Amino acid sequence: MLNLQTPPAALSFHSRFVQRLRRRYADQLDLLPAGAPVRASMESTLATLLSQGLELGAALRTLRQLVMERLVQLDCDEQAPLQVITRAVTELAEIALDAACEHAQQTLDAQHGAPLATDGQRAQLWVVGMGKLGARELNVSSDIDLIYVYNQDGDTAGTAEGRGRISNHEYFGKVVKTIYSLVGDTTEHGFVFRVDLALRPNGNSGPVAVSLDALEDYLQVQGREWERFAWLKSRVVAPRACITDASALRGVVLPFVFRRYLDYGVFDALRSLHQQIREHAAKRSAGRPERANDVKLSRGGIREIEFTVQLLQVVRGGQFPELRTRPTLDALQRLARAGLMSQATADALAEAYTFLRRVEHRIQYLDDQQTHVLPTVDADLAWIAETMGCADCCEFLTALDTHRERVAQEFDTLLGGKKECKGCNGKSAKPAVGDASGAPDLASLAEQLDPALRERLLAWSESPRVLALREVSRARLARLVQRTAGWLREGQTSLDGVLRWMDWIEPLLRRESYLALLLERPAIHQRLLRLLGAAKWPARYLLQHPGVIDELAAETMLSERFIAAEFEAELEARRTALARTQEDDDETLLNLLRRAHHAELFRTLARDVEGRISVEQVADDLSALAEVVLRVTARWCWQRLKNHHLDEPRFAVIGYGKLGGKELGYGSDLDIVFVYEDEDDRAPEAYANLVRKLINWLSVKTAEGDLFEIDTALRPNGNSGLLVTTLNAYASYQEGRGSNVAWTWEHQAMTRARCVLGPNDLHQRFDAIRENVITAPRDHAALKAEIVAMRDKVRSAHPVRGGHFDVKHSNGAMVDAEFAVQFLVLAHAAQHPALQDNVGNIALLQRAELCGLLPAGVGEAAAKAYRALRKVQHQARLNEAPTQVVPPLLQAERDAVLALWKAVFH
Repeated sequence: MLNLQTPPAALSFHSRFVQRLRRRYADQLDLLPAGAPVRASMESTLATLLSQGLELGAALRTLRQLVMERLVQLDCDEQAPLQVITRAVTELAEIALDAACEHAQQTLDAQHGAPLATDGQRAQLWVVGMGKLGARELNVSSDIDLIYVYNQDGDTAGTAEGRGRISNHEYFGKVVKTIYSLVGDTTEHGFVFRVDLALRPNGNSGPVAVSLDALEDYLQVQGREWERFAWLKSRVVAPRACITDASALRGVVLPFVFRRYLDYGVFDALRSLHQQIREHAAKRSAGRPERANDVKLSRGGIREIEFTVQLLQVVRGGQFPELRTRPTLDALQRLARAGLMSQATADALAEAYTFLRRVEHRIQYLDDQQTHVLPTVDADLAWIAETMGCADCCEFLTALDTHRERVAQEFDTLLGGKKECKGCNGKSAKPAVGDASGAPDLASLAEQLDPALRERLLAWSESPRVLALREVSRARLARLVQRTAGWLREGQTSLDGVLRWMDWIEPLLRRESYLALLLERPAIHQRLLRLLGAAKWPARYLLQHPGVIDELAAETMLSERFIAAEFEAELEARRTALARTQEDDDETLLNLLRRAHHAELFRTLARDVEGRISVEQVADDLSALAEVVLRVTARWCWQRLKNHHLDEPRFAVIGYGKLGGKELGYGSDLDIVFVYEDEDDRAPEAYANLVRKLINWLSVKTAEGDLFEIDTALRPNGNSGLLVTTLNAYASYQEGRGSNVAWTWEHQAMTRARCVLGPNDLHQRFDAIRENVITAPRDHAALKAEIVAMRDKVRSAHPVRGGHFDVKHSNGAMVDAEFAVQFLVLAHAAQHPALQDNVGNIALLQRAELCGLLPAGVGEAAAKAYRALRKVQHQARLNEAPTQVVPPLLQAERDAVLALWKAVFH
């Protein structure tokens, strides 16, 4: 026999478990095909064992023993990758459960008939694998955590004689017992897997099989935070015929595990669960020091890696579906890609996880015991070290300690933990970051504060809104106030920032996750106070979109800039993740777009308020953000149109105004025009439907707000024209061919227009149309008169009273500079190609001077003045302050723009 010829020197031979298997199953070891056990080879072996006359239970147990012998050999003698081992054990479990489930139902159908749903169809049973089985990462001596769920209550059909009818609940309870006897009972051949049903609703006191309705009620009413971690890795593993038809179950579980908002409230739950595990491990090792070296449950063990990953997934998986994955190693890389941990940390934790799991397997290979504790027998420990590729035990233990220390540091950092103080019997003198116990009451805190804060806090202490909070939430609020007051005393925040923070948090008190987030993340709390203290508008934005404050968590965020390609890739990744779970309906995608846009806009806002980027850079980033949102939204809308006739639409969006000039602000609307070039007979209807859908997706208000206000008044014939026209019709209108032609003010708008979305050839067609329009021959005197008349009309619509200077609308303000630039372009672009580029007002003023169209110094001075006026306007809007000043403030800038106006129009 091939396996028996393994020389005694082979490392696998040290395993006492392997020695027993090779003696007991010597004649059957070669039934398992050579190589790593996979589903096909194991199913083939099971069929052979059954054909030899073994009962199903005996055949499954024998198969298990053959697979285990092979895995020890592959792992210890050939250093097989961890995934080879975990995949084989997982697929063995799936095969066993599928076979047992089929056998149980066939047997019970003969006695009671099939279980029936209300529509007369067979009621379905889902065997849900939890934990490592759900994640396809079972270890070689794992028990399998199962929950049995059936889709509908009802009764069985009964036998042909009309006997044996029982309820579906009874029927599936009998199925569970039969499966357990086939898989979990210990016989002369051992067991297939130890089976644990403790994770089911109501634990060991609950029914062994639960209906889908009962599960939904339980999760909504009684489901505890730790159960969300348990269900995170859940997966239907049997019967195979029902695995692809479990969308109803998925619809119940996903909303329970992943909440709509960032969910920092789970930190306390995980702390409590982890503390219970550590206390249990401490009790087990009391008086038994050898049990303290547990590679799974001790400090820095496997469980802490799993908790670290699962915590970040549960907190953010509701908003970031791309984080939803079961295997730990895959999840680590997704967390790194999402920026939730550094790539170096993810790689280090992955390396530690792989190392610890391989050690765990070797511990279990020794005697097939479900243990994670390092052996105390020197020879066994030396064998583990050798199979791990270490020269001796010292090298092995050093590597083990290194990995565990790195894991423990990351875990403690995540939970805000402190190193235990040995001088006070392991009890820290200060509470951990997220600990809300022993918090002071608000009234006592008020006595120590500034009068303005004291009044607000006393009002809070008697507010029904505060009094209605759960005790843990009131304690969190008190801790936050205490921390905030301390920072104010130390000069780390301003009084304005604290008062605005109180204004912001008060209406959000019922959404307890924000209290938890700020308490768990002091850095976010501190950055938030600084941001609110810097300007008023951020506070208003944060009231509308409070969830974006989590963007303050990344220390590198302020030094970064918006990258459109990365943003677009993230959106597509999230949509793909939603599609995998059939959650990519219109409403979900609308909210996905809004959350992503709001978060990115907030990042830009934070960099702006902190002075990390200039006004021009703010406008560049907001304009680039709007373009990518337009591009993604248009693509998704086209793909979801029922009547789209092409894979890629022949469609373009022309941006005007601030979007066209790359000067978008935080609340800017989008001035856009839609065109297409498509000869298909279906094109007019298809593109009309696309535009209506696109405008709706961009402007409709959902629970997450809206994206943009859309203004299409600059389309041919304005609001009386078609929403979308052919590019040829657009060109004819703009270029003055035929009786229906554009007005001068529309040509002024064309100086700032650009194609922001569409195929390259349509981009080029538009650029040619724009060039034709702005370089067309014009009567300069008539053009001046029309532009001056339009300027007077705009000025009269925005009167400025009281001798103030409005930085946008007064004589010598921004609009004067913009109209002057538009005249220079329309009058001189044909002779001076440098003016044809859409590079913004500042650059065009500088180019006009270089072309000799302005007196020396006038263009440069006006450009500097325009930049200064934009900055004043921008700061005023951030502070929700008037954009008007009292002269002589900004007199130099005003004089520079008036000199420009005089040089151009007089």
